Amino acid sequence: MTNISNELFDIAQPVWNLSYQHPFITELAAGQLPIEKFRYYLKQDRYYLEQFGDLHEKIATLIDNPADKDILLVGAASMHDGETDIRSTMFQEIGITRDEIQQTPIAPTAYSYVTHMNYELTNGTTASAVAALLPCYWLYSEIGHRLINEKSPVPIYQEWLDSYASTEFDTGTDQMIELVNHLSENADSAEQALIKDSFLKSSNYELNFWQMAYTMENWAS
Repeated sequence: MTNISNELFDIAQPVWNLSYQHPFITELAAGQLPIEKFRYYLKQDRYYLEQFGDLHEKIATLIDNPADKDILLVGAASMHDGETDIRSTMFQEIGITRDEIQQTPIAPTAYSYVTHMNYELTNGTTASAVAALLPCYWLYSEIGHRLINEKSPVPIYQEWLDSYASTEFDTGTDQMIELVNHLSENADSAEQALIKDSFLKSSNYELNFWQMAYTMENWAS
């Protein structure tokens, strides 16, 4: 039986290619991205990662298999501790204060992306809920490795790129891919369609997240 991750990878390519080519990514790699756009991204990503880590923990409560549960709990700890530490260092480097974070509204796209993942948790299946998390790992890993030989002249941009081409991040990504495969082993055609839809929606939200940061998106008054 073919792993569903092979199909997910294939169906995501059109939208992932748009992410690879998005000016937020290309300008970041070239050192041309205005720093205020990156600052905006970091503030929105902080909200996203907090929710993302919480979702790992909530989905883990639905899983009986200890090894599968542990993948999600380790992922949650990584988001709450490891990613938070990385982001906190970046905040200090470019002067993002706690007051600024608290005063920054959550952007429409960040809010919608988290809402989508919560919808899969409450209305989908365990496999579709995990599939909603997967593009955040897999696409970032692909970007990190595609740009591994690019050396951004802006140190904080290179620091960001390096973090997604690391062995540790690769391990987490591979575990999440295999978790989706495992949870999908007995999925019928209807559930497979839900899993693919969930994954593709998150892939689109990843693309929208770059655009959100690039335009410094806000709610209409």
